[in-house]
Order: sequence, then C-alpha cells, then structure tokens
Amino acid sequence: MEELIESLNPWWMGEEDPALARWRALRFKIVPNWIHKLSLEPFSLNFVVGPRQVGKTTGIKLLIRELLNSDSISPASILYLNCEIFPSFRDLLETLRWYQEFRKRKGADHSYIFLDEITSLEGWWKPIKVLVDSGDLLGDVIVATGSSSIKVRRDVDFFPGRRGKGRTVEVVPLSFGEYAKIMGADTDSQLRRAFQEYLEVGGFLSKMNGMPDAELISGYLNEMVRFGRSLEIVKEILASLFRKAPSAVSYRSLAADTSGYSYKVVQTYLEFLKDLYLIGIAYLKDDGVKYRKERKFFFRDPALARVFSQWAGQKFLESALYEWVVQEHVYRKYGSVFYYRNGYEIDVVADGLKIEVKAGKPHRRYPKGVILLDETNIWKFLLDLGGNLWIGGGEEPDPTDVDGLL
Repeated sequence: MEELIESLNPWWMGEEDPALARWRALRFKIVPNWIHKLSLEPFSLNFVVGPRQVGKTTGIKLLIRELLNSDSISPASILYLNCEIFPSFRDLLETLRWYQEFRKRKGADHSYIFLDEITSLEGWWKPIKVLVDSGDLLGDVIVATGSSSIKVRRDVDFFPGRRGKGRTVEVVPLSFGEYAKIMGADTDSQLRRAFQEYLEVGGFLSKMNGMPDAELISGYLNEMVRFGRSLEIVKEILASLFRKAPSAVSYRSLAADTSGYSYKVVQTYLEFLKDLYLIGIAYLKDDGVKYRKERKFFFRDPALARVFSQWAGQKFLESALYEWVVQEHVYRKYGSVFYYRNGYEIDVVADGLKIEVKAGKPHRRYPKGVILLDETNIWKFLLDLGGNLWIGGGEEPDPTDVDGLL
C-alpha cells in the first residue's frame, strides 16, 4: 500500500505529477477559479462537489502545483489520495494515520490533505470525524471531492462545528461565456457561431478535448447503478421528459407515460437525477412558490441533454434546448429559477427577471418587462447575464411534503 500511496504523490520523490503533463498537452485548458475559493488556512475541512468529468481532479492537481511552488510548503506536507483505491473506510483511516507518521519523519508539522472521489467510499466520513475529534487534524487543511451531492451533502451533517474555516464549493460545466472565452470568440459573428457550437458540445472541457460521448455518459450510469437505481426506469422517465419538454409536468403525468411505475417512484428517481447534476427543477411562482403544482425540468448542460436523448431513444424540441440553457445560466446566477403561469406563461422567472424563450419569433404580445429571447439573441443575453458562473449559485429552497401531487 505504501508504494501505491507514493505513486499517487510523485512530488515526494521530486517528480512531476503525470496528470499535469497530460493537462499541458490538452488543446483546451484552464486553471479553474474555484480552486481559489477553498480555504487553505488551518483548520479547514472543504468539500468540492460536482458531476464526473467536470474537472474536479484536474483542479485539485493544479492547486497542489500552486502549493508546491510556495517556498514555505514542503512536498511531504501535501497528501493526495484517490479514495476509490480503498476497500473500506478503515483502510483510509489506516492510511491517514500512516501519513501522519510519515509527515513527522519528514519534518512537516502540518498538512494539506486531498481526498479525491471520497463519496465512492461507504462510511467515508467516519475516519475524518475520528481524527478531527481526536485533534490529529486540527493543524491541517482537508479538501474532499465527491462526484455527486447525494452522500456528500447528507454526510456533511456529521461535521457540525467540525469544519473550521472550511467551505463547500460546487463545480459545474463551463457557462457559455467561459466557453466563448476559451474559443477566443469576441466579435458578434464569432460569438453567434460559438453559441451554436456550445449547444452541440456543452461545457465539459473533457468533451471539448475529444472525450467520446460513451465515456461522458458512463460516469452517470455508473453512479445510478452504484446507488441501486434501475437504468430501465431512468430511461423511461427521461424519455417521457424529452417528449413533454419544455412543458411543465407533474409526477403523475410522467408516471402515466411509463410502463406502470408509480408517481412516487418517478418522483424519487427525478430527485436522484437532480442530485447527480443531470437535471434541475423550476417551480411555478406567482404570489409564492407552488411546490405542489407542475414543475419544469431542465438539463444542466447541452451535452448531457444530447447524450441522454440518444441513450433514451427520444428526441427533444429545439425550443426545449434553448430554454434549458437559459434556465441553467439563470439558476447559476441567482441560486434558484422558476416559471410563471396565470392566463399566460413566462418560461423563466428569477430575482425580478421575466424571460420568454422561443425557437422562433413570438406570435403574441407579452406584458411590459418580459425579455423575449430566441436563437438570434440568447447568446447575447447569456453574456450580459455575467457573474461567476463557474461555481454554482446554490440551492433553491427545499420543497415541502409533496405526497399526493397532481
């Protein structure tokens, strides 16, 4: 095991991390700004959450490179572990204790510990909690990453008052503005062309660098299987979503479109897919948020919409894709997104914004203050929206009990 741990930390031997050499060879690459949102002041327990293939591991390796470039930080004080190598949480605890002795022998009095893909390890929080409670980590900085919010956000509850200065950072695919910047688009014609490309390839840097669709989707399917979800049920639910999009739907109407699954099964699966960062939810809002009414589901990246459409064997309307992109960007900006319906419908509502999204020119009048978007001006709206869209804006309020939704 010691040899394996040393191979994961080549800087201990004065060698370069192969992951950084591969990163330099990429055609499209960035140093993500989310790595500078983490607390590096002891004691800190940070969490980095987001979907697979979004660049969490690469970001961590780039942060380690920055730490190694500091004259005040010794290589032995930095530990990186891919937690997928451990059969159980007990092996992680044993390794962390071994590292503490190793660090002391090297003369490092504090550590920067990076625990990658920690949610792949059942009971991962137990060794960290033990070492925090014993005081063994109180001079250290810990950064733990997870591929989904499912276990991370639930298990974080085991650390009340135990995170020090730590922060939780959510990492998502590139926004359109970030995509356009990487592609070097700055004129109107270049930006319009970049937007059409973005609708095809989405904001996954790995996909922009040639990763096949099969590899992108496999990470999500593996997560579904790991958490005991039926791929056939997922396929039927997604196919129904694609058929009905971009209309607002109820759990019952989706269930009626499957081969006999109950609305509670559909609800449970959709909440799971939301935790996987595959879909988002926009609730109805007029004089308040109507959690019990039909809601709109949106895919959180164009690439995800396309690969899962192919996997489910169901096409979707072009107008749905436009609306999904706007919903996602507004959600990242404001932390929540809604829609309005009372005699007429407004597709996207958030923080004073009222937006109607069309594939073509609208055929009716809308009230004053409603922003009308179509394929000719969506790209400009997304750029004007601005804000730090690399890191998600947060969570919409938790829905109340939804038993008996219509």
